[in-house]
Amino acid sequence: MNTINIEDTILYEDKYILVCRKPAGFPVQSKRLGTLDMECALRNYLAKKGQEPYVAVIHRLDQPVQGILVFAKDKKSASNLSKQMQQGGFGKIYLAYVQGHTSNGQAILVDELEKDGKTNTSKVVSKKTQNSKQAKLSYKVLKETEAGSLLEVSLETGRHHQIRVQLAHAGLPIFGDAKYNLKCTKEDAEQGISLCAYKLSFLHPVKKNKMEFEVMPVGNFPIV
Repeated sequence: MNTINIEDTILYEDKYILVCRKPAGFPVQSKRLGTLDMECALRNYLAKKGQEPYVAVIHRLDQPVQGILVFAKDKKSASNLSKQMQQGGFGKIYLAYVQGHTSNGQAILVDELEKDGKTNTSKVVSKKTQNSKQAKLSYKVLKETEAGSLLEVSLETGRHHQIRVQLAHAGLPIFGDAKYNLKCTKEDAEQGISLCAYKLSFLHPVKKNKMEFEVMPVGNFPIV
């Protein structure tokens, strides 16, 4: 995906924040010259409106993943939101359509994850290492199909590729995840990864009221 109508992605905007729906395949930030990303697109959008083109990235989604993100429009709001993020004040809930089934209607996964910067991958290691970090998530099964299960996933930590790695390690790889699903076919990969950040909640950085957003995923997801 090379182009985007950024106005179509905006779910909420005021003087302090922008809440957007990131399309699958579109980067939040990119180091590649000439590659448009959410950050640059939002800066351009604000500049065209005659506003200060300040956009602070508070949290990220993997490029293949779709879902909700909040950006700050000033440094004070950015500081407040970043502090909330660090202290676990954000509610981040995902929908994941996984290959296979589980006998557990719900479960908590706790693993040690180790990132490999050279290959941009992470893996579960059997015990704590110098470079590993604990990863924790919980999931519940919302629906089962013949091919797999639709899970609602709640993150307690925010590790690199966490949901993708932990679910694959648990025998529940995500459809369309060419990086971690060993059973992923070319056709599955072309449909995109079936992972969406579909609920987000936090306190408004200035008004202090609770902000809650929800979107439904597009692509290879069974209807809830």
